[in-house]
Amino acid sequence: MFSSPPLSTFSSADPLAPYGWDDAWADEFLPYLERGLVAGRVVRVDRGQCDVITADGLVRVDTEFVTPNDPLRVICTGDWAAVDAGGDPRYVQSYLPRRTAFVRSTSSKRSEGQILAANVDFAIVAVSLAVELDLGRIERFLALAWESGAQPLVVLTKADLVPDAVTLSYLVRDVETAAPGVTVLAVSSTDGDGLDVLAAVASGGTSVLLGQSGAGKSTLANALLGEDVMAVQAARDVDGKGRHTTTTRNLLVLPGGGVLIDTPGLRGVGLFDAESGVGQVFSEIEELGASCRFQDCAHVAEPGCAVLEAVSSGVLPERRLTSYRKLLRENQRIVAKTDARARAEIRKDWKRRGAEGRAAMEVKRGRWQ
Repeated sequence: MFSSPPLSTFSSADPLAPYGWDDAWADEFLPYLERGLVAGRVVRVDRGQCDVITADGLVRVDTEFVTPNDPLRVICTGDWAAVDAGGDPRYVQSYLPRRTAFVRSTSSKRSEGQILAANVDFAIVAVSLAVELDLGRIERFLALAWESGAQPLVVLTKADLVPDAVTLSYLVRDVETAAPGVTVLAVSSTDGDGLDVLAAVASGGTSVLLGQSGAGKSTLANALLGEDVMAVQAARDVDGKGRHTTTTRNLLVLPGGGVLIDTPGLRGVGLFDAESGVGQVFSEIEELGASCRFQDCAHVAEPGCAVLEAVSSGVLPERRLTSYRKLLRENQRIVAKTDARARAEIRKDWKRRGAEGRAAMEVKRGRWQ
């Protein structure tokens, strides 16, 4: 008579608990546990290998068994991995299904997706107040954040460079108009303003820190960690841009609870099948569109367009509508390219299978003769 396995192998004293291990992850891992594999969270990926934190400590393992052709299925920082218990070298055998995944489009002509972080609860978009705000770029980051399944948060860094409280409040309000439903927080790593609020949010799970080079991400990470873990370089005075201080995605445990994934500065933030994310960023336009005369209204020149009427009356800033159209067009192009590539891969697979079938038939014919 077989006894049923325990519903969970998790306890609050588990060494992996600070990294986000919980009952649900433990239950999902049971089939791997029965195979003698060890659970661990990927804290860094580098050239076909990755660092995985396990109950016994940090181990360096190869990712040979989980490097498929699909770039969205490669092992990523934040994944929960199933690692072999021994051997030299050790390998990641598989990883648990992701709860969330932050994905952007690559700059390649193939328009593939690139996964930046997995199993993230909060997407912290860092925006420097040392330079003029680019609301369009913020909207782009937020579209990807919403699409990932994480809760976005915009952090305006270097708030100490805007000493006038009224001016700072205007800047926060400008960003809030571009980020409906998103908390916008002004912080200063120098003065410590706003860091307690940010730390309280980050303590609730796994956060990924996103933004351009020079946005102050590494300085912000060090402030949250309470020590200088991440290297910091000064931004250029000319344009406020910085060099890539962080070159890999690193998962770090925060002293107040929660974990933080710091990422390299992103020069390009291409959308990747993010239609619902775009709709979330421009929720007021989507709501207005429901009142248009025509269901398929493109909000360009159609009669009875509630969106255009809102622009004319000043209720909806024209900049928002322009940005909405731009991101929708870009996303449609990416989806079309991705679909075309998928169809090409299917045709290629059909041809390969056909060739294999013909070769098999030739072998059979040779046996019959």
